[in-house]
Amino acid sequence: MRSTLTSLLVVLLVSAMGLSACGRKGPLERPPAAKAADAQAADGGSPSRPDRPFILDRLLR
Repeated sequence: MRSTLTSLLVVLLVSAMGLSACGRKGPLERPPAAKAADAQAADGGSPSRPDRPFILDRLLR
């Protein structure tokens, strides 16, 4: 019983430390594709996809 509790505690601690270390420390950055789309829009380029209506648009307005 005690060894089961100890092993469960070890697994929980290791998984908590592993999950807390995910990601990068620092400011948020946009993905490279978003940066390229912003640069294209600033240059006067057209968006890559036309805006199409969605079935729930009437409910969201």
